[in-house]
Amino acid sequence: MDQTNAQVGQEEVPEGHTTSKNQEERPVTSTGSMETLLQEEGLNLDFPKQGEIRTGVIASIGDNEILVSVGTKSEGVIAGKEKEQIPPETLASFHIGQEIPVYVLNPEDPSGNLVLSYMRAREENDWLDAESMKASGAAYEGKVIGYNKGGLIVPIGLLRGFVPASQVSVMRRAEGDGSPDARWSKMVGEPIKVVVIEVDRARHRLILSERMALQETRETIKDRLLDELLEGAIKTGRVTSLADFGAFVNIDGADGLVHLSEISWERIEHPSEVLKVGQEVKVKVIAVDQERKRIGLSIRQLQPDPWVVKVSNLKEGQLVEGTITHLTKFGAFARLDEELEGLIHISELSDQRINHPKEVVKEGDVVTLRIIKVDTERRRIGLSLRKVDSMAYANMDYEMMLAGQAKIAATPPEQAPVQAEAETAEETPAAAAPTQPEIQPAEETPVAETPAQPETQPAEETPLAEVQAQSEELLAEPPQPEESAGEPEDEAGSN
Repeated sequence: MDQTNAQVGQEEVPEGHTTSKNQEERPVTSTGSMETLLQEEGLNLDFPKQGEIRTGVIASIGDNEILVSVGTKSEGVIAGKEKEQIPPETLASFHIGQEIPVYVLNPEDPSGNLVLSYMRAREENDWLDAESMKASGAAYEGKVIGYNKGGLIVPIGLLRGFVPASQVSVMRRAEGDGSPDARWSKMVGEPIKVVVIEVDRARHRLILSERMALQETRETIKDRLLDELLEGAIKTGRVTSLADFGAFVNIDGADGLVHLSEISWERIEHPSEVLKVGQEVKVKVIAVDQERKRIGLSIRQLQPDPWVVKVSNLKEGQLVEGTITHLTKFGAFARLDEELEGLIHISELSDQRINHPKEVVKEGDVVTLRIIKVDTERRRIGLSLRKVDSMAYANMDYEMMLAGQAKIAATPPEQAPVQAEAETAEETPAAAAPTQPEIQPAEETPVAETPAQPETQPAEETPLAEVQAQSEELLAEPPQPEESAGEPEDEAGSN
């Protein structure tokens, strides 16, 4: 019985095959997948899975397909539409033995082929890179390849990233004027540095920001610039933004502040009165704060000070005419012209002690004053009323009078009548100036005659002319020794 069974069993086994205990327990089927069959044969191959990205080696390049070895029993194939999507310049660079990334579209199609895609692998790698950049905050340097009405298009690999208008740098936006098309079209082809702020694979959405990238870059650059920058340095920069308190100017990649008071010598209410975003300006470094990472800049210090220009013709000792504009307990302010004003200290209003300037002058009075100080650094002019008749300035007054007469003599004939009208009726012509001392009586006392002068002068003569006439008389006959000795001592005491 046993032999019969054995014979029957042998008859059931096809010729040329052997049986084993394992074979009896595991029936062979024809419906298993390639992966299952390989595992059953005991081959430990890392079989690809759909959606996986692998690095393969090009085995052959044909007209219709590319075979790529990815470590399986047979090569995978890039064919049809997947091959057509590869850019011609990239395809031309392929060669046998080259390593390329591939994406597994189908581990096994109906024909048993492993279907691969090169472009999908590149795209997937780009998504991974974008996610990594978003996580790290690292900046990416690219190039603008296009635009729409909402912003710029910047590629990251095969992905098209979008930079919204709100995320484009202020400086770049300021460079373009007009419609969005006119503004953005000028930027195509320009380099740009961005950071990834949003990655959404499902919506195929990649959002970038230039403003955030520049902020990070500026912080790094600013640290370096603060170490190298010196006060007094002259830099060329570009205005990046305006605020009520001043303007920010980018120099060498970092922003510095030009305070409102350092923008112009003229008084302004807002920086927009003289500056605009994107404007190129020269600035002077006036402060470098390492601890607070701040840079102070000035525009006005590189421009001529109008005040200094206006006072360049003034000098100490000169007589001028001024209008009293304001009284304070410490003195009176006098306007010399529309933009110049000086102070008459209370001690310079009278030789007598006074408690308030109103005892001597009032607002609106037009008086002759002597300049006793011009302080260009503090932009101040010191004036004196009591020193108008001071003997200490007699020589200066006489020299200025002669200079004025010489100027009149040098005036062309056609201009002489105009000049003559501006002078007093009794002013002596330049030609007679040298003979003036001989006309004065030798025994005349200048001090005694001074009160009588207004009676002999025309009513329209200016106070300045009176002083000049008195100076001529004083120089005609030197004062007595006791008077000349006393005057300088008074002057010294007043100073």
